[in-house]
Amino acid sequence: MALPTKPAEIFDRDVEWNELVRFVGDERPGATLGVVSGRRRQGKTLLLYELARATGGFYFGATEATETESLRRLGEALGGHTGAPGPVHLADWGAAVDALLALGRDRPVTVVLDEFPYLVRAARDLPSILQHALTPGRPERTGSRTRMLLCGSALSFMGGLLAGSAPLRGRAGLELPVQPLDYRAAAAFWQIDDPLLAVRVFSVVGGTPAYRREYVQDDTPAGPGDFDDWVVRAVLNPARPLFREARYLLAEDPDLRDTALYHSVLAAVAEGNASRGGIAGYIGRKATDLQHPLTVLEDAGLLRREPDPLRSGRSSYRITEPLITFYQAIMRPAWTALEQRRGVDVWRGSQRRYSSAVLGPRFEEIVRQWTVRFAAPDVLGGLVAEASAATLTDPASRTSHELDLVALGEPPLGDGPRPLLAVGEVKWGRPLGRADLERLERIRALLLRKPGFDATDTRLVLASGQGFVDGLAESVSDRPDVVLLDPPRLYGH
Repeated sequence: MALPTKPAEIFDRDVEWNELVRFVGDERPGATLGVVSGRRRQGKTLLLYELARATGGFYFGATEATETESLRRLGEALGGHTGAPGPVHLADWGAAVDALLALGRDRPVTVVLDEFPYLVRAARDLPSILQHALTPGRPERTGSRTRMLLCGSALSFMGGLLAGSAPLRGRAGLELPVQPLDYRAAAAFWQIDDPLLAVRVFSVVGGTPAYRREYVQDDTPAGPGDFDDWVVRAVLNPARPLFREARYLLAEDPDLRDTALYHSVLAAVAEGNASRGGIAGYIGRKATDLQHPLTVLEDAGLLRREPDPLRSGRSSYRITEPLITFYQAIMRPAWTALEQRRGVDVWRGSQRRYSSAVLGPRFEEIVRQWTVRFAAPDVLGGLVAEASAATLTDPASRTSHELDLVALGEPPLGDGPRPLLAVGEVKWGRPLGRADLERLERIRALLLRKPGFDATDTRLVLASGQGFVDGLAESVSDRPDVVLLDPPRLYGH
């Protein structure tokens, strides 16, 4: 089968498209299974629908329905796809899966079951039925080249499909997450050339493609001077879909039942309470009571737990979706006023809060993304395996130092220390200068004595949204151990 090129209407997603094309184009005999997951609004449906269309495959989008209605709809879709005189009668899901396998008798055929969690909600044994249908040696499988793709947005459910003792564990030949666009791709998608404006927009809507197209109807800021008006008309406007989107993100996941608790946890993190103890204190619960809600929010892809690389057993929590941070920090406290269409007043009074609780933390995340995805190996002395914030304790002086960036290389194969490639200071709201560099130099000296890490060639990264004090760039121009980052460099300009 000729491998199709990616349709022009799909932005970016080259890696995902190529993986899907490789999977569905496999000519070997035997039906295979793939799992595609990702939060809503990332373009999964468009990707899979266009894949099915480009390969002459079969696409079925499930809805919330009873088992009988879902089977009837699937039979109608199969009848239309195969050119049958009427709907295909499917007595049960066993017969339905075998009918899908039969589509691939003569050639590799793409079969997409989108919104798969809806089907399982009405037919709990469907994963087990698929497991049985894909049993090695079963004639219906060996005689088929159906390439079946299960897709869903409920990340906690989709993540469990192939985990542990789940029925489909070991049955899938593809496990493809569709992530939000990174900050550079998001700027290109929004067609924003100004790096400062790109950071501001990304701090509100992140890299979710639908937030530009369906949710604001391609209303983008006309320039830096239009940003404030754009926030008011596109995000703080009760008539626009983005206004309630952050609430819907929680309501859509079936595992997020106690939405009041989960909103409180997210509000705590948005307020800067990154530790479990800090979150517990903010919402008035014991830290031991938060294990379940924190795990659920992690599984749903809304929170990320980041271990502190410099303090064993310590970790912090970050909100993954910028729109949720923006909602919790700016919109939720002023919801009544926003519903009364006082968005201009709310936004005018939220500037300091937006800068500290939304823009600053997201700029730090952009810098960490840069170190992992875009920094050339010679800039940081190697490939960065992971980057996070960290706290360095100095037992001698009984002080601690907060670090916005700690970039680590790959762990060594033996028992040697792990390369500590960079430490950094990141500030959006002020220029950085000589005092900030000297602080990092003192921290590097402390790290040289820390066991388990090799800080011999650690780079010192200063990243600022406002640039650097006069003379700093010139004074470090001959120092390869100092890296200065501003928005133009972060965006590759």
